[in-house]
Amino acid sequence: MTYAKPILAEPHVALRRRVRLLGQPQLQDYLDFVREKAVDGHKADVRALVDEWRAANDHYYDLETAEAGAADEIEIREIDPSCAPLAERLFAEPRFAQAFAELPVRLALVELDRLVVSQLSVSLDFAEGLARGLGPTPTPEALFRFCQNVDRAEAPVDMRRLDDGRWLFSSESTDFRAHEPSLLAPVEARDLAVADPVMALVGVAIGYGSNFLHAVEADGRLILQNGYHRAYALRSLGVTHAVCAIQTVTRRDELRLVACETVVGAPEFYCRAARPPLLKDYFDPRIAKVLHVRKVTRMIEVALKVRELQAVE
Repeated sequence: MTYAKPILAEPHVALRRRVRLLGQPQLQDYLDFVREKAVDGHKADVRALVDEWRAANDHYYDLETAEAGAADEIEIREIDPSCAPLAERLFAEPRFAQAFAELPVRLALVELDRLVVSQLSVSLDFAEGLARGLGPTPTPEALFRFCQNVDRAEAPVDMRRLDDGRWLFSSESTDFRAHEPSLLAPVEARDLAVADPVMALVGVAIGYGSNFLHAVEADGRLILQNGYHRAYALRSLGVTHAVCAIQTVTRRDELRLVACETVVGAPEFYCRAARPPLLKDYFDPRIAKVLHVRKVTRMIEVALKVRELQAVE
């Protein structure tokens, strides 16, 4: 099933749909995606899947000529002056500062259609929900908050203790993750129900990424890193530009600091190819396909192992 423009699902229909880009390497990744995640994917006609992927791949070859350099012509504008107070608040937000600590960051209005994309699928149901919540004609302030939201409601997390040394956390969000363990000061352990004095505390934070709509600027292109569903939702509403946090890299070593693994693994393709995949490709029926997929829950297990040793000097 392909589509040209998303159709809003009825609220009572419990479908999980993902828009998947075809024609991008590797073919085996697409076959695995269908087999492992699509409803009845194990029954799919593999030859038909290969044929449709090949047709999309051929179309990308045509685009390399017809739209060569399209990613290099992306329009970048200043944000609306009315959003200056919102920008000031955003830059003062500790979570924003921490998310972009490695390289300088700026805010701009960026053209959605020419954003380079490395993520090959998005949840159509989630994106449609975001679009309904925003509405078709957002004000500059509403658009800013939608793209750079510091007050978003997070998806619920199920937490359970498995035994004395293991805990399991789960969420339906694809952004669910474990953060780096931290050594906390004794003062941060004051509220622990421990009778004895506490001198140190080691913690593992479980939660979500910052998820500000963010792109890396490299070789004159903007490569979308975070905010795929919001970018898709905006484009489906007919909005042409998004408020984007931009970090500019001047060499490959900097790219490793701020880009996702997919981009870091193929920098020549995303930064130099004549026609890399663009956000607008999600809306091209020759490239994009809607798949019904099974529910996926992300789970994080935390296991605690304590060893008490003695050192004799």
